[in-house]
Amino acid sequence: MKSDFRVGRVLGINIYVDWSWLLIFVLIVWNLADVFARLHPDWGPMLGGGLAVVAACLFFASILAHELAHSLVARAQGIPVRRITLFIFGGVSNIQRDPETPRDEFVMAVLGPVTSLIIGMLLLMVSIQSAGLASGDVVSGAAQIMQRMNPWVTMLVWLGSVNIMLGLFNLIPGFPLDGGRVLRSILWALTGSLQRATRWAAWVGQGIAWLMIVSGIAMAFGASLPFLGSGFTNGLWLAFIGWFLNNASAQSYRRVVIQDILEDVPVMRMARTNPPTVSPGISISSLVHDHVMNSDDYAFPVLDGNGLAGLVTLDDVRKAPRDAWDAMTVQQVMTPVGELAVIGPAEDAAEALSKLTQRDVRQLPVLRDGELVGLLRRRDIVKWLQLRSQLG
Repeated sequence: MKSDFRVGRVLGINIYVDWSWLLIFVLIVWNLADVFARLHPDWGPMLGGGLAVVAACLFFASILAHELAHSLVARAQGIPVRRITLFIFGGVSNIQRDPETPRDEFVMAVLGPVTSLIIGMLLLMVSIQSAGLASGDVVSGAAQIMQRMNPWVTMLVWLGSVNIMLGLFNLIPGFPLDGGRVLRSILWALTGSLQRATRWAAWVGQGIAWLMIVSGIAMAFGASLPFLGSGFTNGLWLAFIGWFLNNASAQSYRRVVIQDILEDVPVMRMARTNPPTVSPGISISSLVHDHVMNSDDYAFPVLDGNGLAGLVTLDDVRKAPRDAWDAMTVQQVMTPVGELAVIGPAEDAAEALSKLTQRDVRQLPVLRDGELVGLLRRRDIVKWLQLRSQLG
């Protein structure tokens, strides 16, 4: 089963929801309903629970706005954005590559937290005006004041506060949080090296992650920390966030290192120069029994004469009914060449990996003037990286 599902499209960007999001959504609704019940015992469970659901939905809408800010800046810089996914820790924009300059990185990173802070401040201003309060009242004695507020204002105060907390949390210089990316942009500008800046920012991110883990464990065992408080649930959640941040920081650094290693490495150094091919007229049954079963290949370029007509893979075969394999030909199920992601032999492997990731495919035909000269697979890149690592 897929780990996420598509819920819509905003400004040309696909929006997905990970199944883990449902867990945090339920937890937020449950916690908010309890908070509203304690602040306003006269509301009743229907009003408190319904308001909690609306508030949770609007909170995730504000997270989506945060991620859209990143994504729109990336697109303005010519960087493809494949999707935005909401998951247990908030949201993530699937930005296909790093920015070209430290300035671009800084602008793209800082705009997300700024968006959250602006949303939070606007919501608090509206709630203050709606309740006829002074600006300092919401900060001092907020719980007592919220007890006198109507449902609309209560929800706005919570949404405003949580968006400000979201913006401030993302400014923590723990890579790959937004604050960590801001730090990386500064280090990048100072050192002139993206890889070195990423390594240093990742170290800072891992240090902050371990601080969260240790603090969370201490809180779970009864310690009371400034600004964080105590409690088993809060401590466990903080340690879980630290664990996630530590893993994300290490993975982000590995990705940059891989891109750096693959730059200026010609595609043909790791591509298969004589891949097995098939003709468009053979049956699917012949493809499976005479080609797939006799090799470890799962994708075959389809040649019509000397020209590439398309590419057929096991995924294409699965779309055809099993009892029709003898009658259907490869041409009927293959992906035509005009719809394929391809690459030239002079391009570098980093660009090839980017195309493989963007199109979510496992191989790229290598074409020179429309003629097939090789096939580059994901596993060829992985094998090359493994050999390079083993040989130092």
